[in-house]
Amino acid sequence: MRSWIFVLATNLLLAQAPNPSVPAPAPPAPAPIRFEDIAAKAGLHFITQNSPTPNKNQVETMVAGVALLDYDGDGYLDIYLVNGAAIPSLKKESPAYWNRLFHNNHDGTFTDVTEKAGVAGAGYGMGVAVGDYDNDGRPDLFVANVTGNQLFHNNGDGTFTEVTEKAGLSGAKHDGKKMWSTAGGWFDYNNDGRLDLFVVNYCVWEVDKDPYCPLKSGVRTYCHPKLYTSLHNTLYRNNGDGTFTDVSQETGIASHQGKGMSVSFADYDGDGFLDAFVANDTTPAFLFHNLGGKQFKEVGVATWVAYAPDGSTLSGMGSDFRDVNNDGAPDIWYTAVEHQSFPLLINSKGGDFDDRTVASGLQATSEMSGWGNGIFDFDNDGWKDLFVARSNVLDNISELTPARHYPEPNSIFRNLGNGKFEEVSGTAGPDLQAEGAHRGVAFGDLDNDGRVDMVVTVLGGQVKLLHNITDSGGHWILLKLVGTNSNRMGIGAQIHVTTEDGRSQWNEVTTSVGYAASSDSRVHFGLGVNRLIKDLEIRWPSGIKQTLHDVPVDRVITVEEPKK
Repeated sequence: MRSWIFVLATNLLLAQAPNPSVPAPAPPAPAPIRFEDIAAKAGLHFITQNSPTPNKNQVETMVAGVALLDYDGDGYLDIYLVNGAAIPSLKKESPAYWNRLFHNNHDGTFTDVTEKAGVAGAGYGMGVAVGDYDNDGRPDLFVANVTGNQLFHNNGDGTFTEVTEKAGLSGAKHDGKKMWSTAGGWFDYNNDGRLDLFVVNYCVWEVDKDPYCPLKSGVRTYCHPKLYTSLHNTLYRNNGDGTFTDVSQETGIASHQGKGMSVSFADYDGDGFLDAFVANDTTPAFLFHNLGGKQFKEVGVATWVAYAPDGSTLSGMGSDFRDVNNDGAPDIWYTAVEHQSFPLLINSKGGDFDDRTVASGLQATSEMSGWGNGIFDFDNDGWKDLFVARSNVLDNISELTPARHYPEPNSIFRNLGNGKFEEVSGTAGPDLQAEGAHRGVAFGDLDNDGRVDMVVTVLGGQVKLLHNITDSGGHWILLKLVGTNSNRMGIGAQIHVTTEDGRSQWNEVTTSVGYAASSDSRVHFGLGVNRLIKDLEIRWPSGIKQTLHDVPVDRVITVEEPKK
């Protein structure tokens, strides 16, 4: 018997279910996608500390990530921010370096609860991944560090316990030294109902031992990644008892060396097993094809995702792996640096991908440097748009070329629904256009009003909370999935909705989005003028298929997986 539970957000746009017999109005003219930075008035005070030095340590330009999660189960997203540390100690020598957890007060403000929660962290931080690894219904935190990684178990009482050593997740080693991890991602690669962990590793590095790389005569800058040795990524299998086993070798993950920056997951070939895309910095991108939950085959070259169309490698940064064109197949969009463009790779449904970067109108990204990114419907018109957090890599680039700036404005591209995208940053509000050394970005509906918001970290600067104030009038639905046979968070579940106008959309449950960040696990659909979802189909990781009919919109709904 299908079971599903309506959980109404406290600030619904509609107080009751709409009447499906009332004819839908004519589509309105597109409203500008707009955001307002409310971090200051929300009490979200946080500066990403990277401890810049004259030695230009490579880690200094890379921090840091952010996560959105409902850690206390009150129905509202909280914010976790990762921070750097002092150099050369690579330790959090003062509270200025702490990672920070901010509790959502439900009134547009946040309270710092870091000390009470016990999640200040240790070492030089990079990324964060949210996942309920023990299926207790509470999201846990994995923090990827240059130094030892950390796993924080959610105790369910507002506190976390650091269980890294017990879990076996402090980090794999290369030549006896812990590898520099940039990001992590939770997914159930073998469909056993338990979340496994993919850790992205970058390069061999030691503090204050970077090569001397001149920007120009007498001016030192950060070195090109080609001067550092690549590393392999790490895959940890969940043993179901609070511990993990490193299966990187036996699954084939460790056979491939790169400079990993991000990982995102989707079942690109529809075989029921999640695959992993890794954006690499100056080395070919990886697409790890999941061979039935036992091994992975790296197929980046064979599927045309490893290189740019001209055969060059890209400085891959953030990535997202989901359906952009509403054809039911997950696509890939990832970021790079200026003069390269941000590749949009459309799933051909034939086992490979087509590069549509230029054809889609995204060639303008060749003038940008991007870090975090995401594919979300910001105006609720039924088409997913693109956002990128931008900044140059080199903090002194203007000394070489005055026209090039280290801080850059963020950019947003509206999906026109015809395979084309239009940059609409100029009408998205002054806060979105403000320049900064932007890095990570996490996406989620922070006030449950049906519009996707963003939290963007700024290297050496105040974090931004970009509240979505788009006034499109589009309808929406936000789905929280609860697995029973599948993992509790439903990560990897694929969702297909058909609206009353006959249009279809697809999306999936994931937290692994962008660069070093973790987004809301709830799945958002913009529905345009539609006031009813005719059919809502879910394919759970367990293989169970569930269909709901005549689902009302403009609300948050929890759907529980039917038990076998």
